[in-house]
Amino acid sequence: MSTPEHVRLDVSAGPPAAGDGAVQAPSPAAAAVRGTVPRRPRPWRRWLEIVLLAGPGTAVFVTFVILPVVMAAYYGFFRWSGYGPPTEFVGLRNYQLILTDGAFLEALGHNAFILVSSLVLQGPVAIAIALLLNRRMRGRSLIRVLIFVPYVLSEVIVAIGFSLMLHTTGAVNDVLERVGLGGLRQDWLADPDVAIWTLVLILVWKYIGFAVILMLAGLQGVPDEVREAAAIDGASYWKTQWYITLPLLGPTVRIWAFLSIIGSLQVFDLVYVIWGQYVANTAGTSTMATYMVANGRISGAYGYGSAVAVVIFLISLAVALVYQRFLLRRDTEGALTGGAA
Repeated sequence: MSTPEHVRLDVSAGPPAAGDGAVQAPSPAAAAVRGTVPRRPRPWRRWLEIVLLAGPGTAVFVTFVILPVVMAAYYGFFRWSGYGPPTEFVGLRNYQLILTDGAFLEALGHNAFILVSSLVLQGPVAIAIALLLNRRMRGRSLIRVLIFVPYVLSEVIVAIGFSLMLHTTGAVNDVLERVGLGGLRQDWLADPDVAIWTLVLILVWKYIGFAVILMLAGLQGVPDEVREAAAIDGASYWKTQWYITLPLLGPTVRIWAFLSIIGSLQVFDLVYVIWGQYVANTAGTSTMATYMVANGRISGAYGYGSAVAVVIFLISLAVALVYQRFLLRRDTEGALTGGAA
């Protein structure tokens, strides 16, 4: 029995030459002649791998993130005291009360002020410190550790420490009095004109270390060859940083800004420990999270508190989607493969 022409050509072709640099898969005809047929992976095996690898993480995410949001949205339609099943359905009344409550709108304004102030103060300072620590200098490792220490400390520890130092009879006013600057003594925690700035400075001190470490990591990705070429062309150090380093540091800055924005919308620990749920309102440092706790759990109105939680979630989600759409889009697209893009 004669072999078909196209089969004969495939068999005679033999293995690829050593210089080809790639191993070619045998053609279907050659595989048929040798009596082997390439098998495709079975679909159920692929789905089994997906379930085994992604299943546990997906289950945790759904249980502790998606389900609580859904339950909070459900309870937000009821007037519920937290005991027994909710029965008094009020529809959108809780949400209407939230959006018309002056205390909540004031707390939202405080979050917005914290957001803008954190970006304006933390960003330039973190970049300047990162540029300084990116150069060769004595004690650089120790300085990096000391800057990062506040970020490692618990919010409760930081809040208690600053509440003691910033009290009217605390260390800050005492030091000002001893150095002859008694006129600068302030009621740092109770004066509405000063307390919000006190909170912003505490947040900057607490989280500046994370921003510096993130900027340093981004500076490691800036090629030295580009800076050396600019120096050869006669560019000064500051021009090199302004026209080369900072533009290449852009993706890192945008990621840090995104994390800072989301964190500013969810500030709770420091405010709750330093000012408490009642003093925060009179001192002008209340946030959406403290408003939720004061008017939800402490007041026994768990349905209303659940509605506040949903509003905070929707505001954070909207800000995150808008930021990703207009600022992070090119960064995320650059991280995708050609096929995914």
